[in-house]
Amino acid sequence: MAQLGQVFMVEDLPQGNNFEPIPSGWYTATITETELKQTKTGTGQYISVKFDIIAPTHQGRVVYDNINISNNSTKAEEIGRSQLGGLMRAVGLTRIADDNELRNRTCQIKVGMDKGGDGYEPRNRIVAYKASEGASLPQPSAPTVKPNASSTPPWKRA
Repeated sequence: MAQLGQVFMVEDLPQGNNFEPIPSGWYTATITETELKQTKTGTGQYISVKFDIIAPTHQGRVVYDNINISNNSTKAEEIGRSQLGGLMRAVGLTRIADDNELRNRTCQIKVGMDKGGDGYEPRNRIVAYKASEGASLPQPSAPTVKPNASSTPPWKRA
């Protein structure tokens, strides 16, 4: 038998976590964790993203998303890269080279529901991203003009 080092009283402890899915809809959330992981087959990679909901309801609840960045399936990779682009635009990034660059950023997430089946309970999934109200979105960069480039078209130059 091991001593716990203190006495715990059940009335002083929290009720526990609620793992029931939250209702579908838009929520404001902050990215609190990211991790680059290998796919089960070991032939691809995805970014595991943890979102903590901060508004308008269900504050403190957590929703996860897995975003494929490389995969043997071109369709899975295409979908994942589309998701990554949507997330980057929603949090105001025009480029990333490290998954940590996504952390501590806030955006709106649209939460949907996976029905479950085959022994699995229904669960939440993220179906879309958008910028939070009042957030500044990345602006497309202006075309690059070469310095010392003549404004006269080549066919008019003598």
